[in-house]
Amino acid sequence: MSAAQWRKAMNFSDAGRNWSGGRPVAATPSDARSATRSAPAAQAGVSLGRLWSHIRWRHVIVLAAVLVYPWIASPFFTYQIGAQALALGLIALSLTFLAGYGGMLSLAQMTVAGIAGYIVAILGVSGTPEISLGWPWWLVVILAVAGATLAATFIGWLSVRTEGIYTIMITLAIGMAFFYLAQQNYAIFNGFQGFQKVVPPVVLGIDWRGPVPFYYLALFWALAGYFFVKYLTRAPFGIALQGVRDNARRMRALGFSPVAHRVAAYAVAGAIAGIGGVLLVWYNGLISPGSVGTSWLINILIIAVIGGLRHPVGSFIGAIVFVLLQNFAIDLIDRERFNLVIGLGFLVIVLFSPDGLLGWWDKVKEWALRRTGGRRSAGRSNEWRSVGVPQVRPVGRQ
Repeated sequence: MSAAQWRKAMNFSDAGRNWSGGRPVAATPSDARSATRSAPAAQAGVSLGRLWSHIRWRHVIVLAAVLVYPWIASPFFTYQIGAQALALGLIALSLTFLAGYGGMLSLAQMTVAGIAGYIVAILGVSGTPEISLGWPWWLVVILAVAGATLAATFIGWLSVRTEGIYTIMITLAIGMAFFYLAQQNYAIFNGFQGFQKVVPPVVLGIDWRGPVPFYYLALFWALAGYFFVKYLTRAPFGIALQGVRDNARRMRALGFSPVAHRVAAYAVAGAIAGIGGVLLVWYNGLISPGSVGTSWLINILIIAVIGGLRHPVGSFIGAIVFVLLQNFAIDLIDRERFNLVIGLGFLVIVLFSPDGLLGWWDKVKEWALRRTGGRRSAGRSNEWRSVGVPQVRPVGRQ
């Protein structure tokens, strides 16, 4: 049974069924014609109603803040803090999708992003013209994202048959293998020097290397990645993936393929990480083996855990915290002790809030609900309704 068939079977609002008796009811011709005319409008209304029901004032405030941010912040904070956090958050979002919704913890997401960055440098324009091919930027970007997706699919195909520590070790081994390949190969990857002067193009008369244009470019793709993940987790594929995460044996008995869903999840995460890798190589202006070393493989995990692996927005919150500490750790402690500050913060969050900073926020909301006498049951009912699970009224309690 496919995911579409499962969702159709779970749709209790089908006009062709009488759920009080359980048998199909034949529709009259006039009913069929009216239903055909009103179906698109009704579906559009339901979709807009569901979308509007999830919009809160905090979403409007956050969106307005990130749009206005470059106009009230200095170029340093716009580019060094904002743009970098959005690019890193997009890569961490791919790990959040895999770990939070698929139950697969991968340490190779920075490797996938690095593959996209190297494709941009090798096929595009860089400060090493004897290696770079100088192809058009739009073709290079498409090939970079496609290459990252294929690489992530291959990594998923190798690792999805394992679980737990074995998955972590396989993805870590793949990441280290790519690191040494890039460091020791000079004909293609230019060895330990990598590629310098890898900058975004000038398109439509806009120099995307500028702090404000590049910030909005990164913001656009960060919002696109966030809303795509939010939509996908409520789509049939996302619901089936979460079912595979919770009980793979039961999903296999229902006709789903856990391996296929997990490999597809890796492919989706690879596309997201590939876009983040293109943005990151344009932000840094270079790509080298150090960009895909062990430290950055771990840093992406730290960013995702700090924000919260169960929340897509947590990857961007973790990226903001990480970038702020990275830039201002010298004011707290010696520059060489930056990893100590990150490690201590990571340890505190893991010990006291396994769900990251957003886990603490949820605890504060629960405390506020208890103080005001609110109930979480209504919120849970709305949450289940938002993902398409029907609300069935008990028989005999009309």
